[in-house]
Amino acid sequence: MYRTLRSVLFQFDPERAHHIVLDNLGRWPQLAKLAVRPWKTDEILQTTVLGMTVPHPVGLAAGLDKDAIAVPGLFHCGFSIVEVGTVTPVPQPGNEQPRLFRLKADEALVNRMGFNNLGSRACAQRIARMDSPGGYIGVNIGKNKITPNEQAIDDYEKALCDVLDVADYVTVNLSSPNTPGLRDLQSARTIVALLDRLAPHLERAHKPVFVKLSPDLSDAALTHITEALIESRLVGNLGIIATNTTLSRSGLKSVEKRESGGLSGRPLRARSTEVIRLVRRVALGRLPIIGCGGIFNGDDAYEKIRAGADLLQIYTAFIYEGPLVVRNIATRLAERLQQDGFSSLAEAVGIDADA
Repeated sequence: MYRTLRSVLFQFDPERAHHIVLDNLGRWPQLAKLAVRPWKTDEILQTTVLGMTVPHPVGLAAGLDKDAIAVPGLFHCGFSIVEVGTVTPVPQPGNEQPRLFRLKADEALVNRMGFNNLGSRACAQRIARMDSPGGYIGVNIGKNKITPNEQAIDDYEKALCDVLDVADYVTVNLSSPNTPGLRDLQSARTIVALLDRLAPHLERAHKPVFVKLSPDLSDAALTHITEALIESRLVGNLGIIATNTTLSRSGLKSVEKRESGGLSGRPLRARSTEVIRLVRRVALGRLPIIGCGGIFNGDDAYEKIRAGADLLQIYTAFIYEGPLVVRNIATRLAERLQQDGFSSLAEAVGIDADA
């Protein structure tokens, strides 16, 4: 059914199709149940990360539902965690259109959205009105485009304070390639300073925080950042999302590869897995990892779990494969775990990195 729907949606401009789906899921969350009937996940997939116990590890990455308009509908699609945002303290329109492109031959997307959102306060108010949304909600926060990097920490603190009461966890986004100068903040020194500012709020609310990293960082830079995070006062309530989108265009077939912006999808799979493995080895399991990048099936998911991911996020696969992709990934992942003799998902986490 989704193949037919996708063929129709793909006739539209990508951003227009995006809003058609989200708006309808927001108005009629039960629509998702027409495509994904309730299913029971295998107990082997249940895991607990930073106090969040989920029936399976497959979550939705930030960027799809920036303003939390379709969260219940997305949970009906089977996700155990939905991350909304990126949201900024002040609403902003984002970059000029067109700013979202399908690379069909590569099963990828390029976006240069630029943190278009209605603001962190509006997002928080919308989440607060939800009645039993269906799972854990993360909120991804960023800085406004017009805010100088020297004042970026103020933006992150303002956004955090707006969403902290309604978020189950918060993600600090310093790695989007679509806000000028944002990636310049990805130094260990800046990240530690930012976390130090946010720490009193997070500790008071007892909420976890994740730092989202770029796949384009060098291994040396990733190592330095990871070592710094291990020393953070927030360790024990701090994790990493590996990874955000990439600026690399290596090996792509689609003509849309010439478009500027962050690339997501299948071409990102190998590098994101490399980053997960590196972070796992450096952190020695002290920093939980959400693996994100190029996960289209259960075998991709299993690769990331073995590399060191405790949880997973998808985005592009949801666009190309539809809502059944969540169930399909979870089902195949359970099969792979059982085939290799594991009794739980946690037993398999990092087994390749730790060898």
